[in-house]
Amino acid sequence: MSDGESTAPDEPATESAAPWPGSRNMPQWTQGELGDAPRFQLRNWFALLGPGLVMGASAIGGGEWLVGPAVTARYGAALLWLATISILCQSLYNIEISRYTLYTGEPIFTGKFRTLPGPMFWLVVYLLLDYGTVFPYLAASAAVPLEALILGELPDHERLDHWWLNKILACAIFLLSMIPLIFGGKVYNSLKVLMTFKLVFVFSFLLILAVLFSSFGAWREICTGFFKFGTVPVVHGEDWNGNGVLDAGEDFDRDGRLDAVEPTTGTDAQGNPQFQDLDGDGRQDGTNVDNVFVALFTRGELPDVDYTFIAFIAALAAIAGNGGLSNTPVSNFTRDQGWGMGHHVGAIPSMVGGRGIELSHVGCVFEVNEETLPLWKRWYKHVVRDQLAIWAPACFIGVALPAMLSVEFLQRGTEADKWNMAAMTANGVQEQVANPPDNVLVSALGLDGVLSGTAVGKIFWALTLFCGFVVLAPSMAATIDGFIRRWVDVFWTASAKLREMDPSFIRHVYFRVLVAYGVFGFIMLWINAPSTLIKISTIGYNFALGFSCLHTLVLNLILLPRELRPGWFPRIGLVLAGLFFFTLGSVAAYHEIGKLLGG
Repeated sequence: MSDGESTAPDEPATESAAPWPGSRNMPQWTQGELGDAPRFQLRNWFALLGPGLVMGASAIGGGEWLVGPAVTARYGAALLWLATISILCQSLYNIEISRYTLYTGEPIFTGKFRTLPGPMFWLVVYLLLDYGTVFPYLAASAAVPLEALILGELPDHERLDHWWLNKILACAIFLLSMIPLIFGGKVYNSLKVLMTFKLVFVFSFLLILAVLFSSFGAWREICTGFFKFGTVPVVHGEDWNGNGVLDAGEDFDRDGRLDAVEPTTGTDAQGNPQFQDLDGDGRQDGTNVDNVFVALFTRGELPDVDYTFIAFIAALAAIAGNGGLSNTPVSNFTRDQGWGMGHHVGAIPSMVGGRGIELSHVGCVFEVNEETLPLWKRWYKHVVRDQLAIWAPACFIGVALPAMLSVEFLQRGTEADKWNMAAMTANGVQEQVANPPDNVLVSALGLDGVLSGTAVGKIFWALTLFCGFVVLAPSMAATIDGFIRRWVDVFWTASAKLREMDPSFIRHVYFRVLVAYGVFGFIMLWINAPSTLIKISTIGYNFALGFSCLHTLVLNLILLPRELRPGWFPRIGLVLAGLFFFTLGSVAAYHEIGKLLGG
């Protein structure tokens, strides 16, 4: 057997014997035979890479490069435990939505529309939940490092010429992000090539920075931060024990002084906070973290949580990984890869170069018996391996490496500018590469005279900016494709009118939706700053992913044969994941709405 990739749907065996659960407003499945899963061997490991590669590379995007460093610059790595829970929850979710696709050849989104009360009800629900994906914050943010490279310095968007440059570049990036979705045969194949380049370049550059110019202390902080469960942001002075001395572990902002809380006194004309600068350092002190469990055990009380930055903290959890409904393309790619019953269904072709590739209107299932059940279990293990060996590690590394930039190269307590989040670490990298401290490897090896200095620092400044662009721009392409294929796939099956069309016409439908998405995206780019687009998008992401976890569980318990349904571990896991994302979304939404209402 080949690697399982298909270009056109195989002919199903029969339609009359296939089951028809759920809403009768959706067409009946056809029935075919389930082939065997590819066997893992070192010589064919690359051919076995599938959705985990594409989704893992696209996961290193807004959450990891924008929101992660913004949170770790302010609070250090202590809040990365939220990313740990998010990535583990999303790994389980990705596996469970692929469970449905392996059996039916349909993406999970189509399966959701098969559940009662029917497709029209779920159309309204998921349009409301999916609103965040249409805001192109990745393109807006990707323009910033490109601006800095052109200008030779970080842009000042209070200047009209810099503002215009940002808008023009953002629109150009947004437009270019659509190019891979038009050419290349399968849209999935184009994304796979693009994301492979992104993974190799980004990981290589960040690993060089991490190994040569980062201290062991920064990596210890990041690695332990993934496990500091219960740590929350607070406003608190550094003198935790009240002895008037800067003790070990109390210097939160690492400035060598025992800082007190400096209260906010108002805002300036641009909305920036004004504060009482007690120590005259030009920075507002008082940002700190505390742990819920430690506070209860040692002081018998809960910490007074600071919700000032809650929207970005919730955003970190929402898009550490993929987040929102942007995870659902995992099941689409499982089908396009030809895994399980996807081999009978086909794939979405690109507008140019996609002739001969078709997508069936209807899913195809297999008869569950003593012969097919072992094949099914091998396919399921294949998906689990893809997610746990490729996707999840890529997400953890994708969070850790950008976090390293802010933990190592920025002063603790740094606030992210609403425009320059994508480039905020570049100046810090330049300074440390130009003058590396004694506690990094390049100094220990005596290479600081070769791999340091003003010229080398400037090169790494430019490479950091280019890395930010490479992280964000391809992720914009994956985000666009994910949104479009969710809805095109659903209507391709749910709409009686579209079901009358030739299976090869799917590429025209995809292209037309792409054009409509592009028009809306251009409008949003012109009227919002990047940070505004991020907050608008990611609050909805938490609600969408939380609801989707619960709906996926219900779907798999109703539509799948009893032998293929999830066991108790994934059932409990999906419920807990849904509650986790709902809670974060509710807290962030409550406080953001309070700000708008002046509360």
